[in-house]
Amino acid sequence: MSTKHQVPTSKRQRSAKPKTAERAKDRRVFKYRVVTDEPLVLNEGPNGKEASKHPFDLEERTARFGEAIVRFSKKIPRDPTNNRLIDQVVGCGTSIGGNHCEANEGVSKRDFRNMISRCVKESKETKFFLRMLAASEPQLADEAREHYREAKELHLIFASIFGRPEANHYETGIDINLKILWMLELGPW
Repeated sequence: MSTKHQVPTSKRQRSAKPKTAERAKDRRVFKYRVVTDEPLVLNEGPNGKEASKHPFDLEERTARFGEAIVRFSKKIPRDPTNNRLIDQVVGCGTSIGGNHCEANEGVSKRDFRNMISRCVKESKETKFFLRMLAASEPQLADEAREHYREAKELHLIFASIFGRPEANHYETGIDINLKILWMLELGPW
């Protein structure tokens, strides 16, 4: 049985619809609405007002941390030094939550551990750049310290999840999360 192969051609393929100036005018330009200072929160519950399933929902916590970093970055005055620091802190501060979401959808134990290790690295990097921003803008140092504390807690949580070889899904991290929160608030055992 012989099969026919299509002979390659150098002729350019053309669209079925002719490109006209009228068609270009029909395109509508999407404009973003002005964002207020109020935080925008997306809840995935059926009525949109449900609280998280667990009081220490790490996915929600990392999302709120990312939102707080974005709001904080808008307060920082723009100059050549700060521009680089702002880009870095927004990048690593918001990717913690993204990597955590990706870790929860991991296909294998190895994939999960890889994503959690990224969360550890990004939270550590966030701490560093928040420290640099506090040095660059002393008037914002107090707010940077608050975000630094949260980044430190997230770093400890993800480092403890990563350190457990039997941790292969999110639920195993909840007990560790509670233990770390207790240690941070009440001190060592």
